[in-house]
Amino acid sequence: MSEIVLNSELLNKVFDGKEITHDDACQIYQELEGNPFEIYKAAQILRNKNKGRIVTYSRKVFFNLINLCRDTCSYCTYKSEPGEYKMSMMSKQDISSLALLGSNHRCTEALFVTGERPEQKYNEARTWLKENGFTSTAEYLIHASEIALNAGLFPHTNAGNLTKYEMHQLKNTNPSLGIMLENSSNRLVEKDMPHEFAPSKNPRARIHVLENAGELSIPMTTGLLIGIGETPFEIIDSIFAIKSIHQRYGHIQEIILQNFQPKPNTAMQNVPGPEERYFKTMVALTRLIMPQMNIQIPPNLSPDSYSGFLQTGINDWGGISPITPDYVNPEFSWPSIDTVQKKCEDAGFEIRARFPVYPEFFSMVNPDLRSRMLEIADSGHLVSKEYLK
Repeated sequence: MSEIVLNSELLNKVFDGKEITHDDACQIYQELEGNPFEIYKAAQILRNKNKGRIVTYSRKVFFNLINLCRDTCSYCTYKSEPGEYKMSMMSKQDISSLALLGSNHRCTEALFVTGERPEQKYNEARTWLKENGFTSTAEYLIHASEIALNAGLFPHTNAGNLTKYEMHQLKNTNPSLGIMLENSSNRLVEKDMPHEFAPSKNPRARIHVLENAGELSIPMTTGLLIGIGETPFEIIDSIFAIKSIHQRYGHIQEIILQNFQPKPNTAMQNVPGPEERYFKTMVALTRLIMPQMNIQIPPNLSPDSYSGFLQTGINDWGGISPITPDYVNPEFSWPSIDTVQKKCEDAGFEIRARFPVYPEFFSMVNPDLRSRMLEIADSGHLVSKEYLK
């Protein structure tokens, strides 16, 4: 049996509605690594079949609530130390002002991002929380979410390894939550690896958070960081780990594939980012493994490759802000929404704004939040075009 026939048979399993196995995915990668265009084509067909020709994004405001962090990742420039110029500790008034600005710009998502439990390491964080009337970052996040919601935004919180109780509380104001798995390999937390000094990045801990969210029926965003020293087979392992959780609970609303970008003044500043073909192949394999999943890449990290990633099976660009930077990747500015729209239209796609929860997961959102979103939603549970005018 020739190589092409073999892999056509494996790919045809997906077209016939059958799931490819872990071994199938590894074999597809091995056989077509040198010429992955068959994988791209298959992913494109599956995206068109399951998602059509609509590509979504979320019009957001990025709330950099506090960027002190108890962890240290080898590639991160988001984390600040006390006294650094980039340190962020937002007051209630800061949150209110930014939420109002976002509402005036017709944003619908309030993305709340924090360092991992900074109060456990820094006196400055404990003092800041006390001054605002709280004892933990999670407690403050609950209040901050209420401020944003009252301003007309819908919160999406990404604050690391939240407890089950904290997620239960946040579900009252957050239609969805997020935590990046990054990779399921324990190898990446070992000595001299990217997550050696980041205990919260232990994959068992992250998987436990995703499982707790499943038990609470919270729509979750998760994803992988590509190019930090993993093998392609560890990526495949990670995709199947996410798939297994989703099969049990049905609550994973999207998978983000993020390409590592080296940053100055980090331990990994001289490590090159992943080759584009390798990254695209991982994106396409994710579509093959989970044909109906919403798959996203951040557009600011691949600014010259819009049509290329649309051809590898993505159906979402994630959050794009017209007023705040990407504080996690400040070196990479958001493209304008008009630019992304034109790129999509040139490639034959319609771009639509969504809420921080995807339409098919509205039923998991608590009734009060769902009612508020429906006030500005169209019949397909996307943001109404009239609202954005």
